[in-house]
Amino acid sequence: MPAKPRDEIRRRRSKGSAKPCPICGKPATEASHPFCSERCRDVDLNRWLSGSYAIPGRKDEDEDAE
Repeated sequence: MPAKPRDEIRRRRSKGSAKPCPICGKPATEASHPFCSERCRDVDLNRWLSGSYAIPGRKDEDEDAE
């Protein structure tokens, strides 16, 4: 029987192939993945909500016409 996707993820994490926390660089925990703690999860959320992170986009043609 093939492994379930969730089991595969756990197996990969247990081998140490998990990426570090994107905020502080510590090893990520399963409970807060991909972060190491709830604090780092909240820091990331605050950065998104405050506009520190932005996804670049193209200008619309309508904006250029004005």
